[in-house]
Amino acid sequence: MTKAELIEEVSRVVEMTRKDSEVIVEAIFDSVVRALRTGDKIEIRGFGSFRTRQRQPRVGRNPKTGARVDVPAKRIPYFKPSKELKDLVNGSPATPEPAQP
Repeated sequence: MTKAELIEEVSRVVEMTRKDSEVIVEAIFDSVVRALRTGDKIEIRGFGSFRTRQRQPRVGRNPKTGARVDVPAKRIPYFKPSKELKDLVNGSPATPEPAQP
């Protein structure tokens, strides 16, 4: 699903204009980015949690030339899905899948 498709889905479900739905989706994404940038953890019950992880500096190699390249330390965003989301994706007993022949 793309961002545009998400905006369309929100506007359809909430019965708002596409423009209003776009503002809502953008506000949510901006809030998530702002919180991660400051080092906060975001937890959405039943969906999962977003946080950042610290990567240590390391020495890499340029695959084309084989030259050594220093890769600096950095923070990366990390998403951990909740158990509920995992169950829904994998077809939990609450939502039975069609039987295989």
